[in-house]
Amino acid sequence: MGVEEIMKMSRLVKNTKKIDSYLLSRLDGEPRDLYKAARYLIEHGGKRLRPYMVVKSCELLGGTVKQAIPAAAAIEMIHNFTLVHDDIMDNDEVRHGVPTVHVRFGVPIGILAGDLLFSKAFETISTAFATMPKDVGMPLVSNLARACCDVCEGQVLDITMAQSKKIPSENQYIKMIEKKTSSLFVASCAMGAISAKKTERDVRRLSTFGRNLGLAFQIIDDLIGVIGDPKVTRKPVGNDIREGKKSLPILMAIRRAKGQERKVILNAFGNSSASKNELEKAVCMISSLGIEKTIRESASRHSNVAKKSISIYDEVPAKNELLSLLDFVVGRSL
Repeated sequence: MGVEEIMKMSRLVKNTKKIDSYLLSRLDGEPRDLYKAARYLIEHGGKRLRPYMVVKSCELLGGTVKQAIPAAAAIEMIHNFTLVHDDIMDNDEVRHGVPTVHVRFGVPIGILAGDLLFSKAFETISTAFATMPKDVGMPLVSNLARACCDVCEGQVLDITMAQSKKIPSENQYIKMIEKKTSSLFVASCAMGAISAKKTERDVRRLSTFGRNLGLAFQIIDDLIGVIGDPKVTRKPVGNDIREGKKSLPILMAIRRAKGQERKVILNAFGNSSASKNELEKAVCMISSLGIEKTIRESASRHSNVAKKSISIYDEVPAKNELLSLLDFVVGRSL
């Protein structure tokens, strides 16, 4: 079951429209090119996964979609800010099947569009302060700010890891994705709980859910990036291997491989001139090492922690939808 199917099962179909409408109303202004660039990725796709988590976390605790919309919009702006700047740093040319923001509008406008999204996220939360109690508004800003810091720290850890000749440990990898990816999942669930005006204990429980969902999401995403079907991933076979991406599946494969197996993988790893045949051999070698089973077990451990963190709550639709999302993340096919 895909994210899209999960969303169709829930009330989020109409909620997503509400969030998109609110989002785009916050990104309307002059100069037109700047605002068009800021809206560009939002208008051209994306699953709204993080806003979904804000809304469902809020509903789980008895809150409403209306209460969650400012936080949901803000987290999506921050997510898109990271995408715009990541694409510039990585020189990526396509996202959501369209040219990236900096390719479409130029690098200077691309940078500024990312900056605008970042700023508008905090403006969106602060504008909503007028209708929020102080003990809701300030924690929303604090959690969003902490997530932004974590994303930046995680990005640098990723860059440092990529530049190093050493093979990082699993703990180093987990620390990196916890900051770079999982931090926005944490913020999404925490901000949903805060929007529902619940206790710090509730916020911690939902944060734990978001952290472990985020880790499972990235671990499986990296598995798909290595041995996934190119027809599904829309990336060339062995793309992450060619790029020398130090993801958990590749790290495990390099450590587990021996002799000729290791030579085949390392010959393609980080080799921009590796042939399709060499990459296919490396992918087959990694697949033969039983990496998928190990990776899915790792993701399942995080999934179990996530499930336990919200087991105390009643079986309301929002809880079932969050758990369905979690099951999909761990069980995604290659």
